[in-house]
Amino acid sequence: MCGRFVLDRNADELVSLFDVDTVGAALPGPSWNIAPTQTISIVLDALPRATEDEPYPEPIRRLEAARWGLVPGWAKDPKAGPPLFNARSEDVASKPSFSDPVARRRAVVPASGYFEWTVTDGVKIPQYISLPGDELLVFAGLYEWWRNPAATEGADDRWLLSATILTRSSRGALASIHDRMPVFLDSDLVEGWLDPQETGTQDLVDEVVAAGAEVAERVGFHEVGPAVGSVDNNSESLVTPVA
Repeated sequence: MCGRFVLDRNADELVSLFDVDTVGAALPGPSWNIAPTQTISIVLDALPRATEDEPYPEPIRRLEAARWGLVPGWAKDPKAGPPLFNARSEDVASKPSFSDPVARRRAVVPASGYFEWTVTDGVKIPQYISLPGDELLVFAGLYEWWRNPAATEGADDRWLLSATILTRSSRGALASIHDRMPVFLDSDLVEGWLDPQETGTQDLVDEVVAAGAEVAERVGFHEVGPAVGSVDNNSESLVTPVA
């Protein structure tokens, strides 16, 4: 699973890295302790409305701020139940909360790394997992728009954008930390995953899961201090290896 992650880049860097066309409002800044229900940065491709002048518009790549914890469009209360911050990739296309997003609303979630906890003699020990150097991880995600029926047209709270991160069974060295891990997107499949003109299926999910195995073989991890366990703590020191 993935319940805490790090993104130490600002919006300008993400715009450049992902060739973004449009930047949304209220994007979060760098954070070293991102937790469920907080605001995260996601990248998605959206099709603009067709017009007479342009009946077949090209997708627009957007960098947006989203709630981490997907709220299905049919939900009555976005705060009801536990946040859907992870989605199991193995059967995600058949789940009511995720089937529409798999088909039409796929996203990527950039991350510098993420945290997972091992247990030794009953003590939980946090580990920081990342790629070598300054390379970003790219998680396969889904997004959804929820319309607030109590808000008036044009109100700031009329629409809620939310997202979830896909997970899969762990492999390689990561299996020694936890039995689940995020679905890492291979760089060659980012375009296809985001393509809003392609109807997503379980086969597409399975394809990106399989391709991400190579990324999983390149990640490393190290023990960090217990301060990451509190969402009140947020600084670069959270990823510093324990001596």
